[in-house]
Amino acid sequence: MKRLNTLMVGLAGLGISSLAFAEEAAAVAEAPALNTGDNAWILTSSMLVFLMTAPGIGLFYGGLVRAKNMLSILMQTFMAFCLTAVLWFLYGYSFAFSGDGPIIGNADKVFMKGITIDTLSTILTTVPEYTWAVFQCSFACITATLIVGAFAERIKFGAVMAFLFLWFTFSYIPQCHMVWGGGFLQEDGALDFAGGTVVHINAAVAGLVGAYFVGRRKGFGRNVMMPHSLTLTMVGASLLWVGWFGFNAGSAGAADGLAGMAFVNTVICPAAAALSWAILESFSRGKPGMLGAASGAVAGLVVITPAAGFVGPMGAIIMGLIAGAVCLWGVTGLKRLLKVDDALDAFGVHGVGGIVGAILTGIFVNTALGGQGTDFSMAEQVWIQFKGVVVSFVWSGIVSAVSYFIIDKIWGLRVTEEQEEEGLDKASHGESAYHY
Repeated sequence: MKRLNTLMVGLAGLGISSLAFAEEAAAVAEAPALNTGDNAWILTSSMLVFLMTAPGIGLFYGGLVRAKNMLSILMQTFMAFCLTAVLWFLYGYSFAFSGDGPIIGNADKVFMKGITIDTLSTILTTVPEYTWAVFQCSFACITATLIVGAFAERIKFGAVMAFLFLWFTFSYIPQCHMVWGGGFLQEDGALDFAGGTVVHINAAVAGLVGAYFVGRRKGFGRNVMMPHSLTLTMVGASLLWVGWFGFNAGSAGAADGLAGMAFVNTVICPAAAALSWAILESFSRGKPGMLGAASGAVAGLVVITPAAGFVGPMGAIIMGLIAGAVCLWGVTGLKRLLKVDDALDAFGVHGVGGIVGAILTGIFVNTALGGQGTDFSMAEQVWIQFKGVVVSFVWSGIVSAVSYFIIDKIWGLRVTEEQEEEGLDKASHGESAYHY
């Protein structure tokens, strides 16, 4: 910009009007250009989100299952990551982020066709397209791993992989395009900073439908099925929280003040949610638990995800307090009402939290409440947010139901009673997490 101003002053000194060059100068000034700081931040954020995926969610879920199923849940989350990453670069990125269809993109960039190390993203114009693609890949991968917690301890490994292939192709990609890739929800003005609908509701509904299709675990409701290691769950929750900074602050798209605000919100919303959950649990069961505190923090992370770059810190605290209360009800009262064996509370935390976060975003984005919204009607924005929630819920629900139905008819979804009793570590993988 300094060089352009000097050129225009020089032209004026020669008696040549700079007006003729104003348009061209503005175009040059606004032309996409690589910013190495932004590139470094988005790559770092991608790495943080990947940290959430394999070790984070794996250990969080792994500690919650019984010891005989520890390796099976680790295998499911790890291989969900691997499958999704490959599919993303084969065709997922293209159909999510190329083309301008209302529901789906096009095949212009399948197999990453036409992209080189010098190609800049058309969405984040200060970073290479490869950087933008891998950042979005990390979102797709964590979304896939969230699903498996709902039907843990009784599903065939092959059925999980087959389902994830179908669900990723027909649910995740279209929803990603609709909200972030230029689809109709983005055009409508739906606010989803880092994935309340695309990630959490989308995955949670898929898990809930799967829990119904696979059925309850043997002995569910009669036998006590305690987590085998809350220590591992705590470690997993902590890794999720650290990784979530890449999830939310990285979605600012640049190393700037917006990223800083999203970072702050990702500290205080889950902190408030953990406090809220623990306090309410003290009244409901007489004492606060480590599982409740960890679950509360994750609930707060889920709730702030769609709002991280839109609401102010005070709004984030209020959202966190609400998140702890509502998601505690989601894993207790709502779970009983649904009469479903959502083994690791994927819907109670991610579904309920995603819905609450998406709706509250439309409220706390208001500048009067410390948010970043300008010139908008709160009622209208809440309605737009509600529409996004409904689209995500229905779309994922239909795709999931059809996918589970097909897989069940062809291969079957559930292991045998003998295999379930033995544990999926040995029955599905021939290994054990622990040797005594």
